[in-house]
Amino acid sequence: MKKLLPISTVGSLPKPTWLSTPQKLWSPWKLEGDQLIEGKQDALRLCLHEQQLAGVDIISDGEQTRQHFVTTFIEHLNGVDFKNRKTVRIRNRYDASVPMVIGEITRQKSIFVDDAKFLRKQTNKPIKWALPGPMTMVDTLYDNYYKSREKLAWEFAKVLNEEAKALQDAGVDIIQFDEPAFNVFFNEVNDWGMATLERAIDGLNCETAIHICYGYGIKANNDWKKTLGSEWRQYEEIFPKIQNSNINMVSLECHNSRVPFNLMELIRGKKIMVGAIDVANNRIETPDEVANTLRKALEFVEIQNLYPSTNCGMAPLPRNLARGKLSALSAGANIIRKELGV
Repeated sequence: MKKLLPISTVGSLPKPTWLSTPQKLWSPWKLEGDQLIEGKQDALRLCLHEQQLAGVDIISDGEQTRQHFVTTFIEHLNGVDFKNRKTVRIRNRYDASVPMVIGEITRQKSIFVDDAKFLRKQTNKPIKWALPGPMTMVDTLYDNYYKSREKLAWEFAKVLNEEAKALQDAGVDIIQFDEPAFNVFFNEVNDWGMATLERAIDGLNCETAIHICYGYGIKANNDWKKTLGSEWRQYEEIFPKIQNSNINMVSLECHNSRVPFNLMELIRGKKIMVGAIDVANNRIETPDEVANTLRKALEFVEIQNLYPSTNCGMAPLPRNLARGKLSALSAGANIIRKELGV
């Protein structure tokens, strides 16, 4: 019988301090060459071990082999210049120095497939791999070639689809597309954002997920949240489009957020990764707090479709804190399993 309430993370986990500087996004590697390859594989082993100890059921790579959830994928594509950078406003929230699209976007070789094959050999549990979504990729660049966010998104969707098919062939069970930009550019989501994501999953037989969050617990995101009022209803704008899509799973932020739980009604029938761990603070949730979040979600999600998870990635957090939060997530799910006798 399939385990109910399977635990997963939705994004990054902190890297070991010997691999890169801790608690920092875009943190540089401390190793080079063959030592870096070996170090990344050691980090994958360690990340797997810590997830298993914490009771995680669907294993992720924790983004141990990449510096950033978007730019590491883009680095391996043709048509992007990382030397001549431009400063752009990302998700209407903060300025960042980003690479520039200077030519046709193509993918010459697989990007994460060797890492996925390595992780697959280490465990018999289901594994999940995250890729950036087309719209979020567009929003993390300066486009000096296509001169159209939509055209660029279609090109990214094509190369994402190539990579996703190769990851599926490498034994990945769930491919998750990270689309925080969906929470900001509603008109574009409905005009072409969802359509380009459908192109990215075209022909896949494995499960597919979309992760839409309110961002890492960094100052720019936390400041933005303060402007959103007493109810965060961004999901209401995009869930109808997602409900009619071929995406199997939806990951959303719940714990310590102001997202009304009843918005899940708009995607009833989909599998839902309910964020029951807040990644934007340095406090470990109690199992009861996690269970309470899951109880609220069960009013709108059938139990077989509920996947307890984190709100977002935990790369900026100390490792012991991330471990504690994962253990709390697992313990909270166990409370619900006992209550329901499953």
